[in-house]
Amino acid sequence: MTTLLTGATVWDGLSDAPAGVRDVLVEKGRITEIAEEIPRPDGAVVIDLAGHTVTPGFMDCHTHVTVTPAIFPVLTRSAAATTLATIPVLRTMLLNGFTTIRDLMTADAGYNTVDLRDAIAAGLIEGPRMLVAPHLISARGGHGDFSGVLAGEYQGRHRLLELASADGRDEIRSRVRTEIRAGADWIKFGATGGFSSPSDDPEQTTYRQEEMDVLVATARDLGRRATPHCYGDEGVRRAVHAGVRSIEHGNLATADTLQLMTDKGVYLVPTQFTTLDDARHVDDDAFWANQPAVKRHKYRIHQKALLDGADHVADSDVKIAFGTDAGMFPHAENWKEFPTMVSTGITPARALKSATSVAAELLELDDLGVLAPGRTADIVAMPGDPFTDIGITGKVDFVMKEGAVHKRP
Repeated sequence: MTTLLTGATVWDGLSDAPAGVRDVLVEKGRITEIAEEIPRPDGAVVIDLAGHTVTPGFMDCHTHVTVTPAIFPVLTRSAAATTLATIPVLRTMLLNGFTTIRDLMTADAGYNTVDLRDAIAAGLIEGPRMLVAPHLISARGGHGDFSGVLAGEYQGRHRLLELASADGRDEIRSRVRTEIRAGADWIKFGATGGFSSPSDDPEQTTYRQEEMDVLVATARDLGRRATPHCYGDEGVRRAVHAGVRSIEHGNLATADTLQLMTDKGVYLVPTQFTTLDDARHVDDDAFWANQPAVKRHKYRIHQKALLDGADHVADSDVKIAFGTDAGMFPHAENWKEFPTMVSTGITPARALKSATSVAAELLELDDLGVLAPGRTADIVAMPGDPFTDIGITGKVDFVMKEGAVHKRP
């Protein structure tokens, strides 16, 4: 299939501004030419995108495709039911312009995200290209131990709700190996507590330095990168010293710790929409009507630090990669991360790079994230100019993945 995209303003994923109106020629799944005017090849499908901005396909580096905002009822579903319910979620994400995602935890004991990844790659279902960390390796009582929803006398008896809990170096090492044996692309672990978990706090550091060290080293020995769920400053610092590639959240990190990340080349995936939306609405009773009281209480305690933390990120030179934590909110709203980032002082160009070229760097997908001859043709388009109106990232109406058109105006 040969496709010629014409009439759109083209942004390559690297520059600080679009190059202007260009044609883009795609053949056999790859971009073969970008120029001001390309003669129409015989048999080519021509798609007129006048008035649009064309960009590389978006990447969401932090999703939970099998999870819904009401996370605990998900624990009562069968693995098959959860997997089937995820198929339309994946299609929606693709049609919204997200051609690649990294999924960082399912909420059951199985490995359904591995199977979903493989089904997409085989063309059995429609969705973004997936990289997966099947479970969150967590200390018992930490963010990934869901048995905390049970009364105390039942905790420890229902090991399935402990999911990937592991304590101490030997158990942690074994768990990392188990995840990789089952097909993990990445290893995720809980460096701190969280907001939605009932038995910990975001500032608590739930693994010792030596535990993080052995976890990251075991993953590295087996050719995998590690990344932590991490809010509190001390947890971020320990994870950076352990050698992680990215920090997930990091919303309570100080300016000094962000500088440490910058110096070490560690990426930040700040998931600002879900975090700041909760923090900004902490006094809105209607907003919290159907949410756990303990979660609101934590946001009330940490509200100022969260808002200050967003300012620190905007003022830093840390490498920001786009990630949303979708699943904690509806998956169709991933795009809202863009305007939230811009609302904190991050420039539109930096926000857009975070979801394209910088995300590709983090994920080590060298063929993606940039529009250039020879690259895989993951291309999206939206009406208008996201550099002046970042909100149009929520109006993507053209999606091409590997040269195949999934949506067009």
